[in-house]
Amino acid sequence: MRAVIAEDSLLLRIGVVKVLEAAGFEVCAEVADAEGLLAAVEEHRPNIAVVDVRMPPGFTDEGVRAALVIRRQYPPTAVLLLSQYVEERYAADLLAANTSGVGYLLKQRVADIEEFTEAARRVAAGGTALDPQVVAQLLVRRHSDPLDRLTPREREVLELMAGGRSNSGIAAELVVSESAVAKHINSIFTKLDLPKADADHRRVLAVLRFLGVANA
Repeated sequence: MRAVIAEDSLLLRIGVVKVLEAAGFEVCAEVADAEGLLAAVEEHRPNIAVVDVRMPPGFTDEGVRAALVIRRQYPPTAVLLLSQYVEERYAADLLAANTSGVGYLLKQRVADIEEFTEAARRVAAGGTALDPQVVAQLLVRRHSDPLDRLTPREREVLELMAGGRSNSGIAAELVVSESAVAKHINSIFTKLDLPKADADHRRVLAVLRFLGVANA
């Protein structure tokens, strides 16, 4: 089995490589971003790509968007997503495209070497491997309010946005950096299913949804 690894954390990437190689996989490339991942898949045409959900430059959904490209352009290559947290929207997006050769595991599962390698083999062979926590959250939130996906801090940020605060104003109020605020806002857009679009102002749409004015 040939594998490509995409993970921006050097230590975790080294760990995944060693675990897979010990399990008999041939790791033909290891990269740190989505662009490198797509280039590696194009060059090596691996059996499986093990992909971090959030990677440079934005650390939002670069990994899953690259995974969707792989499933569309290189169907023989299976995809196993790794995430620090349960982010059900990403799992739903990937499963909606194709349930064959797809996996979504929390990164903590990598520590259980036997479980992780078994999941990688199953996905590479065309099966499916979903973390139990991902499955549970997909079932619980299937019909829930997208606002329920937000963390307490993200709700604080959105509430301040609704009050007309700028990023710098939010940062001052919460005593955090502006870059931290920007990351929270990007996460809010993702969790509220507000993709980038020239015709829409996502900040306004997020506030309208928070206020219960817009559901789209």
